Amino acid sequence: MPDSGDIHAVKASQRADSQVRVYAVPPRQGATPGEIVAGFLEAMTSDDTNFATARKYLTPDASRKWRPDASTTVLTAAPDSGLPERGRADYPGMSYPLFGKQIATVDSQHAYQAMPPTTYRETIHLSEQAGPDGKEWRIDSLPTGLVLGASDFQRSYRSVNKYYFASGRNVVVADPVYIRQRLDPVTRMDPVTQTVKALLEGPTNWLKQVVESPFPTGTALKEGTKSLPLDDRNALKVPLNEKASNVGRPECVQLAAQILFTLRDLTSTRVDQVELQRADGSQLCVLDRGQAEAIAPDHNSGKPINQYFVDKKNRLALLTGGAKEIGEPQNVPGPFGDGQLPVSVVGVARHERTAAAVSKDSSQLYVTSIISDSRPGSPVVTSKGKTPLNRLSAPSWDGRDDLWVADRDPGNPALLHLAGGTGTPQAVKIVPGLDGARIEAVKVSVDGVRIALLLSKGGKTTLKIGRVEHPGPKGSPLVTVADLRPAAPQMETVTAVSWAGPSRLVVVGKESGGVQQVRYIQTDGSSSAASILPGLNQVMAVTASDDESRPLVAYSKDDGIVRLPAGANWQTLVKEGSSPVYPG
Repeated sequence: MPDSGDIHAVKASQRADSQVRVYAVPPRQGATPGEIVAGFLEAMTSDDTNFATARKYLTPDASRKWRPDASTTVLTAAPDSGLPERGRADYPGMSYPLFGKQIATVDSQHAYQAMPPTTYRETIHLSEQAGPDGKEWRIDSLPTGLVLGASDFQRSYRSVNKYYFASGRNVVVADPVYIRQRLDPVTRMDPVTQTVKALLEGPTNWLKQVVESPFPTGTALKEGTKSLPLDDRNALKVPLNEKASNVGRPECVQLAAQILFTLRDLTSTRVDQVELQRADGSQLCVLDRGQAEAIAPDHNSGKPINQYFVDKKNRLALLTGGAKEIGEPQNVPGPFGDGQLPVSVVGVARHERTAAAVSKDSSQLYVTSIISDSRPGSPVVTSKGKTPLNRLSAPSWDGRDDLWVADRDPGNPALLHLAGGTGTPQAVKIVPGLDGARIEAVKVSVDGVRIALLLSKGGKTTLKIGRVEHPGPKGSPLVTVADLRPAAPQMETVTAVSWAGPSRLVVVGKESGGVQQVRYIQTDGSSSAASILPGLNQVMAVTASDDESRPLVAYSKDDGIVRLPAGANWQTLVKEGSSPVYPG
């Protein structure tokens, strides 16, 4: 413990603890303007019904206009209030500036949007009002919605994946949102009810172009529903409004499956069955967990467990085994494993029968079987870049068994898509454009509708997530990546990335002035201190399975191929090797 040095004030809200509850305190009689501002900022962090205590700091007109559920502004720490300014003759009262570093916004759809730390400055204005005991200061103008420090936000909210079906396919796609940890102050709904309500309201704006939900627009919980308790069979009954009364069984069971997937990680008790009910209480349909998995059979893409890497002789090898034990490396059959075709980086299809590999000099991409002996065919893509760093990236397979790769040739950069892994390479249109940035790495999600891109510009490499759209008619090779958004805006540079579950990425990178970290980040850019993983030096590549129970695997210049089992530290698997990958 230090025994010397300056004394610094520490905000009480610096630590996030979901077990801590804040109880708002109403303004005292004769409170000064500064006390009103401080009390209101603290009251915004409470779970008080409809923020009733926070509203006591507002004038009646400001209270009527204030909508705390409209949006949430997330700052690195609780907002600071500066020195007050006295009003003018035409606008009497007191103004207090609020300032901080904004890192995210949560909109009315509960969607979190991260941003690089940005200066936040707003104003709270107070005026004197007539009260029962004379004049009293109250807030008559304030920022929109809630303004919270990151620790208060993490204490009050939790991330939940809503699930929708990819357009035209029985594949579910995660749509992360944030809901209150306890009763929502405005709706008074418990977390399960909040989540089902958010699911019924439809996908967030960013995702809605590529997913669908089977129920009619306007379907909602029956009016007055505040809680959805489980019965003694772990079954959940969900009463719906009149909009749902005439839907058919196929649509009903699809929505029930969406609810089961969505509630899978939310409740402390496992939900084994969902019963949807009409507004009159009659049954629409019943679905259990096993039936839900049958509706979306590739929900976790078969959970492949093998890990692959490129050995010291530039051959593709695999490590068989699960989370606890790993077998000895074995070279795969065929030209990638027998040395006929030395390779640098690889991507293994999710069915594990085929792989794509980039040649040792990074100029050519080949696709071939890894379960039988064969001769190498012709390359499916060739780059004319002058150096390996200006040629092909590591390939990536999506859940459609389509293949993706970036050509980093400065004279002809392109993101390429090969339908079925063997089709003619098609240049993917990116809307809007990359504004001079170059694609360094490509990772496509198992559902095939989201893509992670590492983009380099001005000596920095950043991570962005895009939406994969197929705008042409059915069977058309036309593919577009739209609406790129930052996924790790607080990182100055990102070295490597991999999908690590339905809405989670594992990234290797550095914050400004920091050291290299390996950490988990949600696709919406949110994370927490607990997401930082044990340190590892000189990490050049990382890979994770779609099954979140499988260990991470990474390539370190210092330690070779290593893995990180749950609850343990990094363990060396192979001292010499590179390009570790799980299927995908």
